[in-house]
Amino acid sequence: MATSANKELVIYTDGSSRGNPGPGGYGAILQWGNSRKELSAGYRRTTNNRMELMAVIAALEALNREGLKITIYSDSQYVVKAVMEGWLKNWIATDFRGGKKNKDLWTRFYKLMQKHQLKFVWVKGHADNPFNNRCDQLATAAADGGNLLIDSGFENGDL
Repeated sequence: MATSANKELVIYTDGSSRGNPGPGGYGAILQWGNSRKELSAGYRRTTNNRMELMAVIAALEALNREGLKITIYSDSQYVVKAVMEGWLKNWIATDFRGGKKNKDLWTRFYKLMQKHQLKFVWVKGHADNPFNNRCDQLATAAADGGNLLIDSGFENGDL
């Protein structure tokens, strides 16, 4: 029987933007054994890449313990390759020189990733993965919803 010490958290994420930039949203599903939690939020003006990354950040910020082994499934090559191919480490080391975008969110994510053992897996979007499809539904519903939040990093140009 698996104990919480060796159990793995599985996270599925997706981001959406109606226009790029435009209203956007993210969706995330966290699975721990038989437990499942869904997260989503919408923003009035943002980009698709920011929402893809924000989905991962929101999922990690929802955790109440550190040191977890986590596999994150994303259909964003931007997010997956930035982490798995070392782009992010280079961006951090060079302080995002050369006009690399989304410094505010990448810096926030980088602090969170230090607390866990993360593995990213790319999945094809809008395909046959029911969890990715559900995240897409959450993200688009949030983007289309009311009471949209302000993505201050994007709207204030603090990228």
